[in-house]
Amino acid sequence: MEAVKTPCEFWAEEVMPNIRAKVAGILYSKGFTQARIAEHLGITQAMVSKYLAGKYKELGGELAKEVESISEEIAALIIYGARKEDVIRFLNRAFFKMFKSGILCKGYLEYIGSDDESLCKDIFSEEPSRTQVLEELNLALNGLLQDMKFLKLIPEIRSNFAYSVSNPKEKNDVAAIPGRITVVKDKLYALPPEFGASEHMAKVLIAISEMFPEVRAVLNIKYDEHIYDALKNAEFAIGFVEKEEREEDETIQLIAQEFKKRGKLDAVVDKGGFGIEPCVYVFGEDPIEVVEKVKRLESFL
Repeated sequence: MEAVKTPCEFWAEEVMPNIRAKVAGILYSKGFTQARIAEHLGITQAMVSKYLAGKYKELGGELAKEVESISEEIAALIIYGARKEDVIRFLNRAFFKMFKSGILCKGYLEYIGSDDESLCKDIFSEEPSRTQVLEELNLALNGLLQDMKFLKLIPEIRSNFAYSVSNPKEKNDVAAIPGRITVVKDKLYALPPEFGASEHMAKVLIAISEMFPEVRAVLNIKYDEHIYDALKNAEFAIGFVEKEEREEDETIQLIAQEFKKRGKLDAVVDKGGFGIEPCVYVFGEDPIEVVEKVKRLESFL
């Protein structure tokens, strides 16, 4: 009788070799040597050579597309100098996210030759822990701090980056950056994220979650005509806050009204007003998605 394979074995034996092979190919195309790739991926140089030669069992369908996307993100993390621990955290997050979405579950069932969805459907049904929220936000933050182009997107009031638990109800359900992301001697600097660090960002995400509970992350950047053009060129769904005289709570209400009026948005432009600096709020389902949107904006600047 053939041994029973678990979802984790499927990940290790089928998915991870595909991810390593795709990452190796991307890094090699960027000028990394095989020895350097092997060091980053924790495998032998001979295995890197095998992957580059296409000697591995490729996945197909929707799972293959997801693996391609994950591999591109991992390669970007490595290129930007992310720590090995951050790459591992990202992979762990990808594993849980793919199972919860059903993509990995479908591939696993095909792998073991079963159509019993109950075998893996509810394995990861629990909501992410507060620790996971902090880890995901910290991972995305570290990627952002390595992006020197982001220096030009920091507003005078500085940037904050926030990520909530599911269905946030109060400030302590939202993690953010104490003291915000700032610039010290032409370098980006930020303290590790904490829950309850930003009342304003918490109020924004709580208001949005009532209409779009999947929108759980937000980052504010500066606003000018060049960034407006980049937002349009990136084809972002955009809302606008234009009232000049208002209190903070009214700003949050106006942002929420834009979501209610226009649907799910990628960004909301606050054009500023009396005592209010113009800025752009970039939204996403998680902080990695927000960073991806920022990088897309940068590509048009």
